[in-house]
Amino acid sequence: MSAMLDIVSIGMVTAVGLDAPSSCAAMRARLDGFQETQFVGPGGEWLIGAPVPMPRNWIGEKRLAHMAAAAICEAFDEVPEARGKTALILCLPEEDRRGRPLQEEASLLRQISQIAEIELSLHSHIVSHGRPSGHVALDQARRLLVRDASPFVMIAGVDSYLTSAALSHYLGAERILTPNNSDGFIPGEAAAAVLCSRSFSNRFQLFGLGLAREPAFIHNGTDLPLRGDGMTEAYRKALDETGIAMNQIGYRIADLIGETYWFKQTALANLRLLRGRHDPQDLWSPAESLGNIGAAVVPLMLGMAWMGSKKGYAPAAPVLIEASNDAGACGAAILVPQES
Repeated sequence: MSAMLDIVSIGMVTAVGLDAPSSCAAMRARLDGFQETQFVGPGGEWLIGAPVPMPRNWIGEKRLAHMAAAAICEAFDEVPEARGKTALILCLPEEDRRGRPLQEEASLLRQISQIAEIELSLHSHIVSHGRPSGHVALDQARRLLVRDASPFVMIAGVDSYLTSAALSHYLGAERILTPNNSDGFIPGEAAAAVLCSRSFSNRFQLFGLGLAREPAFIHNGTDLPLRGDGMTEAYRKALDETGIAMNQIGYRIADLIGETYWFKQTALANLRLLRGRHDPQDLWSPAESLGNIGAAVVPLMLGMAWMGSKKGYAPAAPVLIEASNDAGACGAAILVPQES
């Protein structure tokens, strides 16, 4: 399927900035939002997390709604004519995830629309696959745009691991980074949004997209060896759609949340497909500054690449953006930066 999708504006709310320019500048400078939280770890020490410095101490769904609405409004500020003409695709955590920070998806969607003062179109809906939700949303967005069902599509993601239920579960599973566990992630939260339109010019364009599933997913309870089959297949599908080879990719952005498993997965996918001479390929990850931000990560990584292209510090070559979740869902997207 032809991609037919441009990213025209972005918005972010993160632990290192309450808008996209400040968030991207902080991540580029390798600053982080890690600090002691109000949650206590197994040894009695305060857990380290990456909370968003919100102006009010909202909690639960109300906190998520304000974060997402702020990111959406920022994206609309750049393209005000898109208001009233946009379908919203909201990326959320998996429905069965322990400590999920919301109860009713439809209620959250309504709160976001009220705070952001936007009308929900018939094509607005929710994608609940955690970190790779944004890749599924990209596929749905380009289908809407190809059919002319909506002139614009807003892909927004919001998530938080900073809830007592989530931290209790992941501490019990020994997946949180603590002084006694070096192979864990730092819990974070964030919201990000990207406004998409049909491709008509040399903007930041989606060229290829791949979705797949990894049979040897993390903590799967089987003896299957991790070969990176799922991410390799997602890479391959995205590359086949673009008609380019892996050695033509300029750099990658990945949701490497901190555990060794995810580094092995992306390394295996890259090694299995990279052939021939190539320039060095940088690997960026927002987790270095924000920790694990769940379903917000793909819109945020898209925003990182868009900002890097706009400001001129990212390589002027295709970028591959990947994400996967604990159940083995994998996604890869290839985008080509705008011409100067």
